[in-house]
Amino acid sequence: MFHRYGPPEVLSVVDVPTPVVRDSQVLIRVHATTVTSAECGMRRGEPRWGRVILGPVRPRRGVRVLGLEFAGEVVEAGRSVGRFRVGERVFGFTGFAVGAAAEYLRLPERASIAAMPANVGFAQAAATVDGFTTAWYFLRDLADLQPGQRVLVIGASGSIGTYAVQLARHLGAVVHGVCSGRNAELVTSLGAERVYDYTVEDFRTGGERYDAVFDTVGRSSYSACRPVLAPRGSYLPTTGLANNALALWTAARGGPRVRTGMSVRKHAALAALRELLEADKLQIVIDRAYPLEEIVEAHRYVDGGHKVGNVVVTVTDPPT
Repeated sequence: MFHRYGPPEVLSVVDVPTPVVRDSQVLIRVHATTVTSAECGMRRGEPRWGRVILGPVRPRRGVRVLGLEFAGEVVEAGRSVGRFRVGERVFGFTGFAVGAAAEYLRLPERASIAAMPANVGFAQAAATVDGFTTAWYFLRDLADLQPGQRVLVIGASGSIGTYAVQLARHLGAVVHGVCSGRNAELVTSLGAERVYDYTVEDFRTGGERYDAVFDTVGRSSYSACRPVLAPRGSYLPTTGLANNALALWTAARGGPRVRTGMSVRKHAALAALRELLEADKLQIVIDRAYPLEEIVEAHRYVDGGHKVGNVVVTVTDPPT
């Protein structure tokens, strides 16, 4: 929990009452969650415009417990709940409610929750949700990626990028990635045909043209990427308020477009994710795992900007 914006040290582990479930809600005992770069930004109160949602001066009560993705089991269901039963293993995304970094999480039945595949553990399931569903939204929903098209993933070794590379390959695209040289082998193993080491190479000098450039880490810009975009290509940034205005401008102007946004309801993406996990067609990349008591250390590590894949936080022990 945190009561003010700032460095990882503003976080603390405290006892709070167990949420009370209403008719259309479920109570989930969380076994695993993650720490994402987005959460670290929320903890810092960045970007500043995000404080319209989070709280202008300090985090509002509803966002003081972080945690965006989770895996656990249903321990209570409201009287009108029909999708889930007590004891069912589930995973999903909290949306603006956050709160997954806690022993118990209360969510509406209609929230982005799905039954967990039987062949995946809680830590692995929690580490798939945000990265895969974000990649799905940008590559499938916004860019409408088609077989044979060419995609460049910037930040290809991160929590979103590792799934973006795999999803693009699953959709039949030719994938190139941008990451540090030490992670090039990993990104190649995920399906990238070419990997640019950003410490010594500039992808803009490679002579390639892409139908989509997916910037998962906010390290580029539309103006920088426009020379490598195909005439009807898409620049897909996950961050930056200015990109919303650019999306409107490029849509009216014609040519390569900026396509951006945010998906809060992730039901279709979760269904696709579950199918791929059940078929053992996704590699889950976990960099480190921390117990909830060490969540400050987990945030400190993610703040360093060098994580590979996902950082997991184990919250409660799963049933034997």
